[in-house]
Amino acid sequence: MIQVSAIIITLNEEDRIGETIASLRFCDEVVVVDSGSTDTTCELATACGARVMVRDWTGYSDQKNYAAGMASHDWILSIDADERPSIELANEIVAWKSGDQTGEVAAWSMPRKVQYLGRWISHSGWYPDRKPRLYDRRRARWAPALVHEGLQIDGALARFDSDLLHFPYRSLAEHYATIDRYTRLAATELRERGRRFNPLRLILGPPLYFMKSFLIRGGCLDGFPGLRIAYMGARYIFLREFRILR
Repeated sequence: MIQVSAIIITLNEEDRIGETIASLRFCDEVVVVDSGSTDTTCELATACGARVMVRDWTGYSDQKNYAAGMASHDWILSIDADERPSIELANEIVAWKSGDQTGEVAAWSMPRKVQYLGRWISHSGWYPDRKPRLYDRRRARWAPALVHEGLQIDGALARFDSDLLHFPYRSLAEHYATIDRYTRLAATELRERGRRFNPLRLILGPPLYFMKSFLIRGGCLDGFPGLRIAYMGARYIFLREFRILR
């Protein structure tokens, strides 16, 4: 049977880390790399059976690569503290662990389903939002990025059918704060790549995104949360483009 190490990077996640680790019982170990929590995240993670290490923050990709390097097994399931595998996804992974392996697959992707404003989102461009999260660390690695890190895979990518559940925002205030932080990082990264300010992107980008999310991608079918998602996405585009100028 294949052995799987789950990795989680954390900062002040005491209200979520217990349930996240509990959802990973099908894994053979859980490794938590914390970047200096001032709450009880580390103590709770340890009490839940995780192996906890504290390391200064060096970026999303580097923290995840470090955690994978500290794991005992080559197959890694990378989970954020605000995510949990559904029971169906856990069952799929357990079946995969005990099945025949061809050696061709280097990583597995899974659809991610978001709960937002008390509702599961099925449209708005937020679903299925496939993410490669289970991977062989010998053939996959998180690519350097300030924000929205991606997995570089040397081999085949297979697909699970069941959902990874995502609970990204505790409140609207946290959503606003996340957009503020991410747009600053995204603007910095784009400037470093040579992207220049374009007033057309600033003026046309937000309304185009809103229409794409709410109308073309069916956000209207998600009700008020879909409207809020479209607005927040447009806000993200505006702030990112505006901050490229600064």
